[in-house]
Amino acid sequence: MPALGEHEFTASLRALESRYWSAHPFHERLHRGALSKRELRLWAANRWYYQRMLPQKDAAIISNCPVPEVRRRWLERIAYHDGRADGEGGAERWLRLCEAVGLDRAEVLDERHLVPGVRFAVDAYVTFAREQPWALGVASGLTEMFSGALMRRRVVDMLAHYPWIDRADLAYFTDRIDAVRGEGAEALEIVLRHCTTRAEQDAAVAALAFKCDVLWSVLDAVERAAG
Repeated sequence: MPALGEHEFTASLRALESRYWSAHPFHERLHRGALSKRELRLWAANRWYYQRMLPQKDAAIISNCPVPEVRRRWLERIAYHDGRADGEGGAERWLRLCEAVGLDRAEVLDERHLVPGVRFAVDAYVTFAREQPWALGVASGLTEMFSGALMRRRVVDMLAHYPWIDRADLAYFTDRIDAVRGEGAEALEIVLRHCTTRAEQDAAVAALAFKCDVLWSVLDAVERAAG
C-alpha cells in the first residue's frame, strides 16, 4: 500500500484521541468532584509509578536511536521529569501533589499502595520502548497531543471540587500545559519525518493505540482497587 500523505497520516494519529484516558469513567468522576479522599489518594499514589518510570521509558528510546539530533532533543524529557541540579522536575511536583491530597511522601516512594495492574501496564509500556524501533517509542508518546486540554481542565476542576488542594499543589499540571503542547508538536514532527513507508505509518498508529490502552488499563486497575 502507498504511504499516506502527511495530512492523512497526522489525521490517523489524531483520530485516536477518543481512546485517550480523558474519557475514562474514573477521570470523569475525578473532574466532577465525585472521588472520595481515599480514591484521590489511591489515584495519586498509583500515578506516581507512571511518573517515575517515564525517564526510563525515554532513556530506552534514546538507547535505541541512532540519530544524534533526536537523542539530544529527547534528552530534555529525562531532565524535565528527573529534575536538574538547580530545580525540581516533574517527579518532584507529582510528589507535592501526593502530599497535598493527604499522602505521606514515604508511603508514595515505597509504593505500598501500588496496584499490580498498574505496575503491569506501566512496565509493559517501558518494555515496549526498549524492544520496539525507537520511532515507534516516540509515536507511542503522542498522547501528548491530547493531554494539554486535559491538564487545563484538571486544574480548573480540582480547584473547584477539592478545596483542600491549593493551586501551588497543582504545579505539575500548571507548569506542564504549555510544555506538553511543544513536546507533542516535536514528537509529531519526528514521527512524520522518520515513519515514511505505509508499514511504518501503520505501526506508528498502532503504537499510539497501545499507549492509549496502557493508560486506560492504569485507570481500570485503580478503579477496581478503589471499589
